Amino acid sequence: MIPLSTDPCQDTDWKKALATAIRQPSELLRAVGLRAQQLPEPIDDNAVFPLRVPRVYAERMRHGDPADPLLRQVLALRRERETPAGYSLDPVGDGPATRRPGLLQKYHGRALIVTTGACPIHCRYCFRRHYPYGEARAGTDDWRKTLAHIAADASINEVILSGGDPLSLDTSRLRTLSEGLRDIPHIRRLRIHTRMPVVLPQRIDDEFLAWLAGLPWRTVVVIHANHANEIDDAVRRCLRRIQIANATLLNQAVLLQGVNDSLQALTNLGENLFETGVLPYYLHLLDKVQGGAHFAVNDAHACELMEQLRRQLPGYLVPRLVREQAGAPYKQHIDSVRALNRTKPACPL
Repeated sequence: MIPLSTDPCQDTDWKKALATAIRQPSELLRAVGLRAQQLPEPIDDNAVFPLRVPRVYAERMRHGDPADPLLRQVLALRRERETPAGYSLDPVGDGPATRRPGLLQKYHGRALIVTTGACPIHCRYCFRRHYPYGEARAGTDDWRKTLAHIAADASINEVILSGGDPLSLDTSRLRTLSEGLRDIPHIRRLRIHTRMPVVLPQRIDDEFLAWLAGLPWRTVVVIHANHANEIDDAVRRCLRRIQIANATLLNQAVLLQGVNDSLQALTNLGENLFETGVLPYYLHLLDKVQGGAHFAVNDAHACELMEQLRRQLPGYLVPRLVREQAGAPYKQHIDSVRALNRTKPACPL
């Protein structure tokens, strides 16, 4: 049974919090007590991929620290306009995997619905920062055709709600979609990929939790936290309430230069996640999206960090280091990717 809300994570209306999000780098710097001159490189107040940061997330940033790991994830920099070799608009092959607008099938047995282009926060390394959400609009506005495609393919046993962030939608819209999926007998699991519980815990309200608890499938909620400082008391409470709603909680992080590319950062993240009931699942190498090159961590350092983590933590707290490769039938474990390139040493197991 979901407890009635006396929870601080519901004290503020989540739509109002979204509407009042910080939208300019200069405004964000003022909020954290910094001047542009204190940064090692110029900000971009006219970024093509606009800045968006909920104020409750900005409040977790260290005041006056230009190297804060949360700030670095979201601050728009002028260097994002560079186009280095090897970086593309669609690094993970979403385009070729599109079966109809807003519906992707990359891996056997799974179908991913791009439910919305809206997201509560604009992470600068986002692999879908250039995704053509306008062309995918039919996938969100015309559920019937999307559901009919899924119903016609009996090989699909898991549906993934992604975006943007599916929790940017009203719970009533999520309910409409899940009711359509309920009638498809070969669906066994529902997976929800969301950063909302981490960046805007107010969204995890009683209506959402009641919907989640009432789903007929075993449901997996995959959150996205990259640093332990993102997990404050409000986030912990809301994640525990998601657990009570009969969902399995996993975390996917991205290995980001200057954010979490140290043993201490990854150890703290894993420990904090587990204390909140979340298993560290994947640690992604950066998807090579245009605008995100300054976050890249080289493979050798990534392998070294994984070896250190295995020595430091029990196995269930060590995420799988993976790379998403366009066209591959599954996410590539970094050691198997390296096996394709015999000129580089294999990542230690």
